[in-house]
Amino acid sequence: MSAGSRLALPWRILVVATAAVLVWLFLGALLGRDYDRPTHAVGAVLTTAVVVPLVVVARRALDRRPWAGLGLPSLRAGWRLVFGVACWLVPAAAGFALCLGVGWVEISVRTSVGDVLRVAALLVVLVFLKEALPEELIFRGYLQHNLATRLPAGQAVLGQAVLFTVFGFLVGAARSVDRLALFFVFALLLGAFRAATGDIWAGIGLHVAFQTVAQLFGDVGAVFDVVGADVLGVVAMGAIPFSVSWLVLRHHYRDHLSWRALAPDPVRQSG
Repeated sequence: MSAGSRLALPWRILVVATAAVLVWLFLGALLGRDYDRPTHAVGAVLTTAVVVPLVVVARRALDRRPWAGLGLPSLRAGWRLVFGVACWLVPAAAGFALCLGVGWVEISVRTSVGDVLRVAALLVVLVFLKEALPEELIFRGYLQHNLATRLPAGQAVLGQAVLFTVFGFLVGAARSVDRLALFFVFALLLGAFRAATGDIWAGIGLHVAFQTVAQLFGDVGAVFDVVGADVLGVVAMGAIPFSVSWLVLRHHYRDHLSWRALAPDPVRQSG
């Protein structure tokens, strides 16, 4: 088969999206639903170990295109990971301060500061391997890029957000209305970062920051007691950092973000 002859786009989208659901369901069944830190670590390593080769094979066998199109260039462009972290973390810190300052939320530490720092550092690594890298590589890397070669950028962002929300529902991570809304809005924001920057580094950084803090102040971290967790989640982890991240993105990449543009998908990587 020639380099230009490949499976039709809808089939490629269906194959990779279905494979993602099956991978998460299989690993969930393999590792069980009872949480402990070693199982979390094993799951994180296995997720990246399975997903990265899956996307490589899909890109070569289904797309018949170079890896570069997936938006994961060398670490020289990795500074955008820090940009993504800052876009979420700085306004989230302001949101935490607001919630605490007006008395909407009370937070107490269950353990020592050193233990909190150790858990936070570990969660950064586990979130990167279990959620941020594999999910960004599949949804904003593979799926959004493929959609963007045929659809305007805005429609590609919307399409991958729908796929990500359906994925969350099917794997059991988003079964309530509020969780489905979170998945959809989060995916729209991550997709906008992908469209604006041209790669997935910033989205990975934003994803790591959000998931790490959410888990650290939740049952996974188990180092804080939080009164008013719902308000903290909606205001400090959602509305404020998501809105500010979008405004920063629009300002910083105003000359690069075109919602009507199509993404190039050359057969060979330019030298």
